[in-house]
Amino acid sequence: MEDRAIIELYWNRDQSAIAETDGKYGGFLRNLSWNVLRDHGDAEECVNDTYLRAWNAIPPDRPAAFRAWLGRVARNLSLDRWKQGRAQKRGGDSMELLLGELDGCVPAPHSMERVLEDRDIAALISKFLRELPAESRIMFLRRYWYGQDIGAIAAGLGCGQGKVKSALFRTRKALRAYLESEGVSI
Repeated sequence: MEDRAIIELYWNRDQSAIAETDGKYGGFLRNLSWNVLRDHGDAEECVNDTYLRAWNAIPPDRPAAFRAWLGRVARNLSLDRWKQGRAQKRGGDSMELLLGELDGCVPAPHSMERVLEDRDIAALISKFLRELPAESRIMFLRRYWYGQDIGAIAAGLGCGQGKVKSALFRTRKALRAYLESEGVSI
């Protein structure tokens, strides 16, 4: 079923919208949540919460890029659940390592009064990523947006893990230099 038709089901408050969404994007959303949480139960709960958010947001919203919109919702819910679990356990895990890799090239989180600046930084990062060679952009997004491990990225691109590691290192270094050149303090 086309995205427009699924959104129309939400718009008409037809409960089959959730089943259609799950049929088309359930695997993608579960994989995305799993990459963040590494727990099937929590990942499934985040996917279900994503469907609830979609139900509550459509209408009045009509997402232009439905898959990306769902992915953003699922990823944010998964990151919130991961942070909640981390606050309770205070134990190290792969997501902490993954986010720690970006510490040296993006600014630290800050208070609400700097939300507009955050949007500007997000726009700069998007511009930076659009200008990267396709392979480097794919590696960066798979690692830092989808939370894939190095081995999965290498297997998916048909290259060695060393190539992925060095490409990510160079991309993080270039991102830091780019943001600093644009006046963003790291």
